[in-house]
Amino acid sequence: MEKMRVAVVFGGMSGEHEVSLRSAASIMAALDRDKYEVIPVGISKAGEWWSGEEVLSSLEEGEPRGRRVALLPEVTSGKLLYLEGGSIIRRQKLDAVFPVLHGPYGEDGTIQGLLDLAGVPYVGSGVLGSAVGMDKVIMKMVLKNSGLPVGEYLFFTRMDFEENPTYWLRAAEEKCGYPCFVKPANLGSSVGITKAKNRQELIPAIREAALYDVKVLAERALAGKEVECSVLGNYNPRASVVGEIIPCNEFYDYKAKYIDDRSELIIPAPLSAALTQKVRSLAVKTFRALNCFGLGRVDFFANPATEEVFINEINTIPGFTSISMYPKLWEASGLTYAALIDELIQLAVERHAIKSSLRTSFAVDA
Repeated sequence: MEKMRVAVVFGGMSGEHEVSLRSAASIMAALDRDKYEVIPVGISKAGEWWSGEEVLSSLEEGEPRGRRVALLPEVTSGKLLYLEGGSIIRRQKLDAVFPVLHGPYGEDGTIQGLLDLAGVPYVGSGVLGSAVGMDKVIMKMVLKNSGLPVGEYLFFTRMDFEENPTYWLRAAEEKCGYPCFVKPANLGSSVGITKAKNRQELIPAIREAALYDVKVLAERALAGKEVECSVLGNYNPRASVVGEIIPCNEFYDYKAKYIDDRSELIIPAPLSAALTQKVRSLAVKTFRALNCFGLGRVDFFANPATEEVFINEINTIPGFTSISMYPKLWEASGLTYAALIDELIQLAVERHAIKSSLRTSFAVDA
């Protein structure tokens, strides 16, 4: 049987570059080499595309090595171009792409648009679902308009705050109160997030978030357990079991996720059957409302005392190491890490086939 040629794309120009490298290393190690020919494609922090066996380790070292590559936005192409001295020296047909790019320029619809134009099947959501899922403000607007539960929030731009800081400080206090969370609208992995307990902490929290995005989001702190649910599928998505995160720090920040290694993951989450089902149902509804495909991890605050559930956010390309919550929840649901990767690639191919069957021209009957 001919092997399927899959490019795993990682790195990227975002604050989550290092997290992406970890996810990609785990995915490439798990891909069955009897089924797949794996093409590593690393994007440097400068936006250069590289390929080769050393590209992952070289990006970890901060000095990319390998062969420069590119992808043309031509539907008839679907080929990875190998470059030397500005000239194309080889073309390699791709059967699928597995983007493992967290944050802007990868999880926000940008590379998804390029892959659509290149006519290559790819894992995960398309341009719309990726862009809406990345922008936490637009995401909350869509969810609220869909009748789904989100907490109180406020957003403003860095320029708004610089022009009238007193107004926006007062607005955040009135809308969100203390404590509140302040974060960049377009980023993940808890990069740039601060929990502010008073105005003295709110001001530097806003400035920290504004380092990573022009748009800043303030959210009311919600009571309850931090729980997550993984979603898998295209037009008939399904939800995994629910897991709870008990962060080792005051909240599940970047250090708690990737450095301290003391946070506790409880699978399944200790919730009532009714509350568990509510979370799983809302996970699928969130996935559908945001026009997502392939995979997504939906994060919630679930309060056992009141049986209330609030949607925090969706991650359309969640962390994907073997110990990340997304694959661990599926493993607890009976789907192994390797089988999960296989299904995601198959979902990418199926969705691409459906999209490719649609008409791109309109003929009027005579």
